[in-house]
Amino acid sequence: MASKYYITTAIAYTSRKPHIGNSYEIVLTDAIARYKRMQGYDVFFLTGTDEHGQKIEEYAKQAGVSPKEYVDRVAGQIREICDLLNTTYDKFIRTTDDYHEKAVQKIFKKLYDQGDIYKGHYEGLYCTPCESFWTESQLKDGKCPDCGREVQPAREEAYFLKLSKYQKQLEEFIEAHENFIFPEARKKEMLNNFIKPGLQDLCVSRTSFQWGIPVEFDPGHVIYVWIDALSNYITALGYDPDGSSETYKKYWPADVHIIGKDIVRFHTIYWPIMLMALGEPLPKQVFGHPWLLFGEDKMSKSRGNVIYADELTARFGVDAVRYYLLSEMPYTSDGSITYETIIERYNADLANTLGNLVNRTITMQNKYFDGVIQPGDCAGPFDDALKALAEQTVKTVDRCFDQYRIADALDAIFALAHRSNKYIDETMPWALAKDAAQKARLGTVLYNLLESIRFLSVLLQPFMPETAERIAQQLQTDLTGYDSIQSFGALRPGEKVGAPQVLFARIDAEKMLQEIEQAHQSQQTAASKPDFVAFLDQINIDEFAKSDLRVAKVKACEPIKRAKKLLKLTLDDGSGTDRTVASGIAQYYTPDQLTGRNVIVVANLKPAVLCGVESAGMILAADTPEGVRVLFADDLPVGAKIR
Repeated sequence: MASKYYITTAIAYTSRKPHIGNSYEIVLTDAIARYKRMQGYDVFFLTGTDEHGQKIEEYAKQAGVSPKEYVDRVAGQIREICDLLNTTYDKFIRTTDDYHEKAVQKIFKKLYDQGDIYKGHYEGLYCTPCESFWTESQLKDGKCPDCGREVQPAREEAYFLKLSKYQKQLEEFIEAHENFIFPEARKKEMLNNFIKPGLQDLCVSRTSFQWGIPVEFDPGHVIYVWIDALSNYITALGYDPDGSSETYKKYWPADVHIIGKDIVRFHTIYWPIMLMALGEPLPKQVFGHPWLLFGEDKMSKSRGNVIYADELTARFGVDAVRYYLLSEMPYTSDGSITYETIIERYNADLANTLGNLVNRTITMQNKYFDGVIQPGDCAGPFDDALKALAEQTVKTVDRCFDQYRIADALDAIFALAHRSNKYIDETMPWALAKDAAQKARLGTVLYNLLESIRFLSVLLQPFMPETAERIAQQLQTDLTGYDSIQSFGALRPGEKVGAPQVLFARIDAEKMLQEIEQAHQSQQTAASKPDFVAFLDQINIDEFAKSDLRVAKVKACEPIKRAKKLLKLTLDDGSGTDRTVASGIAQYYTPDQLTGRNVIVVANLKPAVLCGVESAGMILAADTPEGVRVLFADDLPVGAKIR
């Protein structure tokens, strides 16, 4: 039976649409989850949204909507970005989910009944954006030490969690489990700056706002963010103080929480103490990753330096964005993103190093051998170095993933691509092709190149899944599993490669930067609006009329290979030509539940390639408490326009 591997992101706060810096974490976690699946692990990958608190209540009031309406919309945006970036989460939890709220109330009551939570008063300086109380000595230049904003005096009745009771136990645990906190610098920071100086009991309820989970036995209080949000890691699996699910028993404790460096304290002090008080095992590791900055600054809408994932993917493609995020983030220091550096890395690494290697190798194989792979048995200079590096790269990538050095893993993979390009220059296949006596040697050179490219395609799957699949399609090989790259030489002679395809076309940097600047200038008015207005902008009737909504019959439906969230639908929309749509509804519907049904399709949506399938449209569905529900139109004729 496969070993289990439970990995989580921090849940995203539903205050506003996430920028690309926020999106780094879900892509990082997805790469790790994909790699573990490649290695044969039974992976459970959790992400989701944190939806309660005073800040949400205030944003909703300013927007003129209820808090639930507000978080429904933002949570939808967050999930759309997760799907846009081709992440393979197994569950998306929302802290407004009914099962989560009920479990949190039980957790709070259990801790109260056993004396780990008590009632008192809190008086201090409060930062609303961070939802944190501070003492005078903790302030930085008189402001919140986390966000730098103004704080206000506040006093209110509250319940407190006895952190001090578990301080010694936590300290001993961290020191006995040297790999609990990654990197090492974060561990030292937690021990020396927070735990050893002494822990103060933690405020875990509030009375100054209502948007939260009520304390059942004291209705004036709502459960504060720490118990509410942090508990998602166990409630998502079915934890219940009265008896947990088999899923919880199978996957808990988490193998790793992937979180930003700014919330390490909450995950390595508050969360472990909550689990100790509940009598539950602690997670095995917490990895606090650095931030992705715009140039040298944190992204901020007020600074005008925010970049969004949908904007980047529209310009560069999903895999190019994933590559940049994962390759540009150092292990301990903050990473940087600018349009200039994205274009530079795109052209140098993706178009030149990788794309050119694959294209010219496949082209030469077709030119010199009609695509047929030759035996690789005519050894010569430089062969052993290439083979050794290919096999060593697998080991290096393994080691890097074990230490969460994901950028280093990509560096190793692209070092193999560079070495393969150098091998071409060293062996000069074009010169060998001119000498009939060198035909066997030419066949071996190309075999080694094709095999090296196959190694690259397998190793790139966690990082750039669509690109990896496109490379495998050009090789026309089914040798795409992790086991197939443990030794060099698995590619089968006699099989035939496909036609060469351009993986990444070079970008005209000057032209694209001008386009980006013009687009940003036209968006200045929208960018100056408060965040809570961003998703409430109204459209006029002419803008709505641009949408081509039609009734279409689902003629066929099937899962999409290596994309467990997607189904491939073949639609008859009355135009006389079948339409293919890839829809992320596989966890809610089986193909037989859709085949033969009439749906509503957005027929003039710009086509996009999702996991190798060109999707020409989108079917309409609704978010409900029970999950996504497709809008069926069985009583309407095929081709009917919706208006």
